[in-house]
Amino acid sequence: MEKVNDIKSAIRAEWGENRPVNGVFDPALGARCDNGTFVGREKEGVLTFKGIPFACPPTGELRWKKPVRAPENSGVYEAFYNGKTPIQTEWETERASYYVQGEDCLYLNVWTGSDRTVEGKAVMVFFHGGSYGWGGTADPLYDGFRFALAHPDVVLITAGYRVGLMGFVDFSSVRGGESFPDAPNLGLWDQIEALRWVKRNASAFGGDPECVTIFGESAGGGSVSLLPMIPEASGLFRRVIAQSGSVALTYSKDECRPFTERLLKESGAACMDDLLRLTEEQLIKLNRKLNAYNNFPQRDGILIPEDPYEPYREGRTSGFDMMMGTNADEANYWVNEVGGIIPYRFGTPIMFENHLKKLSREDKKRVKSFMQLKEGYSLWRISAFFTEIMFRLPAVRQAEEHKRNGGRCYMYFWEEQSEHRFLRACHAVELAYVFGNTEDTIYTGKPADPGLSKTVQDMWVRFAKTGDPGTAELPWPEYDSEDRWTMMLSLEPHAEEDPLPEEREILEPILDYRINGSYADMSLNVPFVWKSLAKVLGILLLIAGIVVLAVID
Repeated sequence: MEKVNDIKSAIRAEWGENRPVNGVFDPALGARCDNGTFVGREKEGVLTFKGIPFACPPTGELRWKKPVRAPENSGVYEAFYNGKTPIQTEWETERASYYVQGEDCLYLNVWTGSDRTVEGKAVMVFFHGGSYGWGGTADPLYDGFRFALAHPDVVLITAGYRVGLMGFVDFSSVRGGESFPDAPNLGLWDQIEALRWVKRNASAFGGDPECVTIFGESAGGGSVSLLPMIPEASGLFRRVIAQSGSVALTYSKDECRPFTERLLKESGAACMDDLLRLTEEQLIKLNRKLNAYNNFPQRDGILIPEDPYEPYREGRTSGFDMMMGTNADEANYWVNEVGGIIPYRFGTPIMFENHLKKLSREDKKRVKSFMQLKEGYSLWRISAFFTEIMFRLPAVRQAEEHKRNGGRCYMYFWEEQSEHRFLRACHAVELAYVFGNTEDTIYTGKPADPGLSKTVQDMWVRFAKTGDPGTAELPWPEYDSEDRWTMMLSLEPHAEEDPLPEEREILEPILDYRINGSYADMSLNVPFVWKSLAKVLGILLLIAGIVVLAVID
């Protein structure tokens, strides 16, 4: 607890409010954008700009509405401090949640080399993860200083977006909700507005607005997989890097309904007017009761089709270069997230059996065959199932459809492991390497290897600049459904054909069930619970028998 409090204090100490600059400022530290001139700071040849607004605050009449472009402005402003974190529940592994929160959260940060004579730089825009309910640009893991120090010829941007209660909620069943048709996917609209700002203003930082790469991890990886299919995002970026996220991280309208029902119950609201009267502080408190049930983006049939692979299959995304990948043990991440190995030991089989009930008899046989293929304790076989069905195989299908229908695609598979017990090559373990924040051990459990970090950063940057992450020394063939070349990322990176083919062939048909980790309606009426209760009852009866015998004696 003391360590958590120290982290909270350190992150909250970073808070500050950017103020207007009155008088003279150093033009070498300024960037003239259409909504103001922003003055950053310089350190070791890196310029840093924090808390630049890219949209109007989504407050008041703009609450639960699509973002509105930040108005043109000729003023001069500090860009020293992060904007507020979007409303979310505080969570130890989502350290941006400890920063000051608020509805007014649509800001971005920029890092680049301080040599202002360099122009035409590749631009890389990062969208954070957090299950679409957590996360923010204030997380120290996403600090771009070391990335920019190693690659001053790149403009690196991290952009915030609304999450959870404010970013992904369906009001179609609420009286007055017809006036809020975009609410189920507002976070995606925020990302589009951020990219529009980048398109207009990248050149102020030396960036090339025609050479923009979007990248993200987890929910961020899902976001950058969805954005290519949205017509309003067309022309705003050229390349995509999706880390541990795909179009599979979406919900149906039915899966989104329980969150709305909980919102109305906990708030006591009967209509949209009641919800709009809630204060920001009330929303923050309300969110603490709801954050465990956040929605993913909704497959509404309008912005996102009910079959999220459809745009890839129809070639509507073929104009984008794509790089994707997943980690070998994605699901192990949730060992710590649910409170340790004991709750994970009980919760994971329950979720597994809930999903199993939805499968046909033939597909249940497929899952059984997969389990027999894997070795070790049953819990880790179930973890491997969720890793495959929620992360690796959706990425494989997305890559296949993209390549088959005219797009370029590269695939990676992360193998370097965490030193945290049980986590292995878990979800998010690669982030310290990608950003070069090698001393941030929140997921790695140890300082990240600087050599692998450099290799990974160079790959990401080469892809952003050229569309090809490989080199003569380490060639990276394009992915296709025949050879399935994949870059295996560990201390000895190498390209490999078709990793884990048996797992793919067995489980690929299960993707059509759209298993996405939703647990809002999870039932305890499953065999694992019955068996566990029977064991407990047996133990209690045994103890009772021993007590009775002792009394008789």
